[in-house]
Amino acid sequence: MANRLSPLELMTKLISFPTVSRDTNLPLVDWVEEYLSGHGIAAHRYWDPSGQKAALFAHVGPEIAGGLVLSGHTDVVPVDGQPWTSDPWTVTERDGKFFGRGTCDMKGFDALSIWALVEAKYRGVARPLQLALSFDEEIGCTGAPPMIDRMLETLPKASAVIVGEPSMMEAVTGHKGGQGFFVDVWGFEVHSSIAYRGVSAVMEAARIIQWANEVNLETSKLSPTEAASLFDPPYTTLHTGVISGGTAANITAKHCRFDLGWRAVPSDSNEAWRLRVLQKIRDVEAEMQKIRPEARIDVEERFAVPGLKPEEMGDAEGFVRSITGDNGIHVVSYGTEAGQFQERGYSAVVCGPGDIAQAHQPDEYVTVEQFNAGHAFMERVLERLA
Repeated sequence: MANRLSPLELMTKLISFPTVSRDTNLPLVDWVEEYLSGHGIAAHRYWDPSGQKAALFAHVGPEIAGGLVLSGHTDVVPVDGQPWTSDPWTVTERDGKFFGRGTCDMKGFDALSIWALVEAKYRGVARPLQLALSFDEEIGCTGAPPMIDRMLETLPKASAVIVGEPSMMEAVTGHKGGQGFFVDVWGFEVHSSIAYRGVSAVMEAARIIQWANEVNLETSKLSPTEAASLFDPPYTTLHTGVISGGTAANITAKHCRFDLGWRAVPSDSNEAWRLRVLQKIRDVEAEMQKIRPEARIDVEERFAVPGLKPEEMGDAEGFVRSITGDNGIHVVSYGTEAGQFQERGYSAVVCGPGDIAQAHQPDEYVTVEQFNAGHAFMERVLERLA
């Protein structure tokens, strides 16, 4: 019989795998699958088409519908250029905190979930417990949807999902959705002294970005809906984070590439925002082509994440609140995979140890107190499922 590792031992092992989204997560997945197998738990995979990544999911308990899913992601953001004071791939305890990349977001919860699944196998549960570990959450939640679809084909459908993003163990029942584009603007090069004869890709990109600024200002002045008023800010926001283009200061830029995305309150339609953004892009493109017909704008859709909508008497919310005793209303402006589970018919809630303010930071940490609170929460989960 394989050793049953503690939550801290499991987190330490998971952190040791540098599963940055740009790299493979297979060593971690291989280890988790082997660990579960050693305890008599069969795991299933959804393979990314690249063959370099995989999601893993498993089921313990009676082969019936109506179970509970503990959901986390295996990927983390890079540590490049960050001033860490300890090895990011080694869990280091000091000052009442566990430091390491992913301790907060979200291998701490992954470790607690693996621990709970193994304990469920030995203790027995009347209501099934499932584990779901995705990939590529950090680059737009792109790995979860095909994993969820494969789960629905393979396992009895659970009725509730707890997505363990850091929430200080509070029940988060709503979050913003969003979508992102890569936008490639292709202009026409001429000397800047006769710029009117060419098309500057950089300056045309700037038109679109300035439009996004103007839309943000306009939207901020509108009266928010009741659902939107819970969020900070209480409206949908457009944003560009990265831009590059041009070859020289005295040449109209041939090419400019930037990202353009939005975070939509759940009461707004992602599709409506998508069409609005695309229409603006096409309007700018049409003006460019009046000067040079060969000018164009290409759009690559990166990701689309649905918002998490508060549920009426939701199973997941009720389950978490019955354990935590927390009856407050909590929503967040970041996106999670909870909306994707909800979109596929699951009741979903976000609840996990740690503070989102620590996610992605140098010297990322989860406090010992929060990690222990997560452990106590899982003990109560097992009691309820039994």
